[in-house]
Amino acid sequence: MVKLTPNPSYSVTIRLELPNQAGMLAQVFQAIATVGGNLGQIDLIEHTRRTTIREITVDAASTEQAEDIVQAVKALPGFKVLSVYDRTFHLHQQGKISIYSKIPLKSQSDLAMAYTPGVGRICQAIAEDPEQVYNLTIKQNTVAIVTDGSAVLGLGNLGPEGALPVMEGKAMLFKEFAGIDAFPICLATQNTNEIIETVKNIAPVFGGINLEDIASPRCFEIETRLRQIVDIPIFHDDQHGTAIVSLAALANALKLVKKSLEEVRVVLNGAGAAGIAIARLLREAGVKHMVLCDSKGIISQSQTGLNPEKQEFALEIEGTLADAMKDADVFLGVSAPGVVTPEMVRSMARDPIVFAMANPIPEIQPELIQEDAAVIATGRSDYPNQINNVLAFPGVFRGALDCRAAILTSKMYLEAAYAIAALVSPTDLDPEHIVPSVFDKRVATAVAGAVIHTARQAGLARC
Repeated sequence: MVKLTPNPSYSVTIRLELPNQAGMLAQVFQAIATVGGNLGQIDLIEHTRRTTIREITVDAASTEQAEDIVQAVKALPGFKVLSVYDRTFHLHQQGKISIYSKIPLKSQSDLAMAYTPGVGRICQAIAEDPEQVYNLTIKQNTVAIVTDGSAVLGLGNLGPEGALPVMEGKAMLFKEFAGIDAFPICLATQNTNEIIETVKNIAPVFGGINLEDIASPRCFEIETRLRQIVDIPIFHDDQHGTAIVSLAALANALKLVKKSLEEVRVVLNGAGAAGIAIARLLREAGVKHMVLCDSKGIISQSQTGLNPEKQEFALEIEGTLADAMKDADVFLGVSAPGVVTPEMVRSMARDPIVFAMANPIPEIQPELIQEDAAVIATGRSDYPNQINNVLAFPGVFRGALDCRAAILTSKMYLEAAYAIAALVSPTDLDPEHIVPSVFDKRVATAVAGAVIHTARQAGLARC
């Protein structure tokens, strides 16, 4: 396995005092380079005739490597490390989001209108005409991010407290990329019925529900049943966000290798929430030849104990992942680190496309197949072609809220994917640029427009 690239998620800032002599800073740089750190920002804090105090930011590939970097600097004779902090932990101190008032309260009259007694008139108006809740409260622009903490990132069942930092981050992304006010709801239960009942009961406050990091297969039932009992959009991002961006990336990758969705043979490894959703959306998009694999190999009709979602894609054939990948055009992985070898990629058809999206460590390191694959994508930000759900979910909800769609449909997901793909112009499209940047301000607007247009065509828009 190739070592991971140092990145900001494991970065540290070291404040150190060093002699004010020529060549001293170079010694620090050499010590950091020796243990594989990547230098970032360097700030001069204090400068005297005898000493200099600087803060140096260094990216690492792991917590262990970050500690090695600090020890390497501490070992330098004549240098004094004054403080060290983990930049990621520092960023999360006291949380990443807050609630603030839109209206200043500067006088008695302000208070009388914003709260009692004036607010009573607003309450009565909504009670008489419930639709007014969208005009007179936060509901029209607010999303609940709901989790039970049972499948947090690739880390497993961390519980509601362990999930909260992810949900806070999601709320930030909603606000930054689509102007949506989102709030984390981390439930202290992993009982399917209790989750459904809780979401149903809090739904009056929110214009949409984003389900997040709920383990498969329970997540399928939770989403399906909630869609039947509440009248606001329900979106499980681990399923549909991943599927939308994967399809967008694949559509553009296929343009590069001059193949079509209808003709390619696709192998999808990982049959949890993301894998099943990708498979369903690819099938709707026109993929006719698809093999799903899980940890036991090809999902076969001969297997016993398959859940309904896996049964939906079970084939008559049997075999390993390696068997499935022979002569395949596309590999999509939402599974586990290191399960694919270079030999397996070399066994694929001409100009293979490899999306190794396991995070943080992909199914195969891109460095190992650079000469073998025509297009490579991962779930990581430090490689080209990151399959990042932030390209999808802010715009999906922006569109759904703006047209007050009661539900989200697979047709909306298809059009959202094609809207994302279309933002990469033919002149910009290349093997290392198959999706737009997550910071491309056009993305959320384009996705929202696709959702609104599709909702109105289907008669699902309420405004």
